[in-house]
Amino acid sequence: MTHLNHIDGQWIAATSGATFEDRSPADDRDLIGTFPDSGAEDVARAVACVGEAWPAWAAASPELRADVLFKAADIMSRRADEIAAELTREEGKTIGEARNEARRIAANFRLYAGEALRTHGETYPSEAGQIVFSLREPVGVVAVITPWNFPLSMAARKIAPALAAGNGVIFKPSEVTPLMGQRLVEVLLEAGVPPKLLALVHGRGASIGKAITAHSGIDAITFTGSYAVGRDIQSSVSTDTRCQLEMGGKNATIVLADADLAKAAAIIERGAFGLTGQACTGTSRVLVARPLYEALVEKLASVARAIKVGPGDAEGAKMGPLATKAQYDKVLSYIAIARDEGARIVTGGESLRETDPALAHGYFVSPAVIADLPAGSRLLREEIFGPVVAVRAIDTLDEAIAIADETEYGLAVSLVTSDLPSVLRFARLTRHGIVKVNGPTTGVGLNVPFGGFKHSSNQAAKEQGGATVMDFYTRIKSIYLGA
Repeated sequence: MTHLNHIDGQWIAATSGATFEDRSPADDRDLIGTFPDSGAEDVARAVACVGEAWPAWAAASPELRADVLFKAADIMSRRADEIAAELTREEGKTIGEARNEARRIAANFRLYAGEALRTHGETYPSEAGQIVFSLREPVGVVAVITPWNFPLSMAARKIAPALAAGNGVIFKPSEVTPLMGQRLVEVLLEAGVPPKLLALVHGRGASIGKAITAHSGIDAITFTGSYAVGRDIQSSVSTDTRCQLEMGGKNATIVLADADLAKAAAIIERGAFGLTGQACTGTSRVLVARPLYEALVEKLASVARAIKVGPGDAEGAKMGPLATKAQYDKVLSYIAIARDEGARIVTGGESLRETDPALAHGYFVSPAVIADLPAGSRLLREEIFGPVVAVRAIDTLDEAIAIADETEYGLAVSLVTSDLPSVLRFARLTRHGIVKVNGPTTGVGLNVPFGGFKHSSNQAAKEQGGATVMDFYTRIKSIYLGA
């Protein structure tokens, strides 16, 4: 099926006529559809029409904007299972993971519908004869650039607050999951978002991204993806363009000597192997007290071996394929690096595409547990973004905190213990934006600020969490009202 951009209230092809294919990672023979491979002309047209449309939306009552988002939530609730099945086919998540993401979108829409009514200015003490107050206004045209691993939820938690604040949106979904981008736009248009206010521009490669980030008509850019791309975006935007960047992670779970082994293993399993390890908050490292080291390694290996890998809609499948051939190759390359470094591959890291005829056309890799890594191992420092967990022994909490913090990232970290003084010390000293205790590094609340430190985020504003998000999508004007 051929899909189109949505620009100026119309579904249209790329100006050049170029297209790209979208195929299922579970079976690369399965063609989901073709999508426009857009360029600078398409971006320019989108910016122009959204730039003309957003002032009327900004002038609309907050009740109207909230009502549209509430309607979008209702539509998404009705379509959640249908869209979840498409998400599994396009991105590879298990059907349970896909349903969870699809159903969460309705909650996102309702949260930010409320923010349309709650976002406000303030009054300030002043001299007699005048009133001083601030107004919050939308920033204007917001470019939303999203990754493939949460193609619905990351887009919704950017687009919904942008619309709630009165902005117009140009949405560039990942070329890996373009159908999910289209489905989200369809829901919003059906709910009553003005057709010219929301542009959907498909495309692949660096050129389409540069056309968006360099355009002078873009007032704000919100991006989630890799640090390398985020750095390029930051360097290419003008000084008067707002830029919000949420990037990578190299997240650790620390297990202290008093931890329950089964509980720790279950926490790590969810963080490391859920979503095929393709979450920015996923557990990539385990730092475990030396007395528990061998027992936990074997427990994790047993857990990993029990995970059924297969197409996300297959009965009993607990882990789907990697989302792309590039991710598949990257994960296997890190398994090779571990071997070269002399680490012990306790289990997994095998290409099931090559060993299982039933999986021969998908990007399947068995979940891996790797132990006995040498100091300075690349598997302890570099983001892999797959179902690979590296386990290292530690002797003290302070040593674990230092190791967890020695990478360039600072997104999420978890501690498994029942010792309250250790919890308090850990929470205070670690340099991560998300700190979990007795829970997996993955999984965050809709209403809680989300974002990392160091290379994980530029900390322009938190990406999620109600009022903290609205700071990015609004600007403050100070008014001095004299008699």
